[in-house]
Amino acid sequence: MTGKEVLKAALTSTQTVLTMYLSDLSDTDLLVRPVPMANNIAWQLGHLITSEVVILSELPGAAYPDTGLAAADYGKETAVSGPKGGYLTKAQYLDAFAKVRAASIANVERLAEADFDAATTGPLKQFAPRRGDLVILVANHTLMHGGQFTVVRRLLGKPILF
Repeated sequence: MTGKEVLKAALTSTQTVLTMYLSDLSDTDLLVRPVPMANNIAWQLGHLITSEVVILSELPGAAYPDTGLAAADYGKETAVSGPKGGYLTKAQYLDAFAKVRAASIANVERLAEADFDAATTGPLKQFAPRRGDLVILVANHTLMHGGQFTVVRRLLGKPILF
């Protein structure tokens, strides 16, 4: 397996896990906060989608579809209040996530193996000093939030998946 294949597998597998966590949740379930001031799943989905575009836009030639989601609506400032225009449905978040993740995988596929060793220059260079590290960061970010989804699942009495 090449490094590029590992990066694409990380993006694909974390998308699969996220989709499983959401499979039996309703639109209303996405709005549940496990404790006061905690982010609900709907906000976290918007955050994952918009941050993936921001983070991986540092890859050379990166291209992303317009999801209609604004990063400002899913930042720290809106974590409690939610996006200005309100939340989307689960189907809309999943569609946007799938389109962005497909674009990320395509962006990874376009690069040469050596491109992933190039230094990053953006605000995350401390956490992800190379381009390949940025891709791993995005995959890990998905699972970090997925772990928070499991708390809501338990609160709602949903089956334990892992």
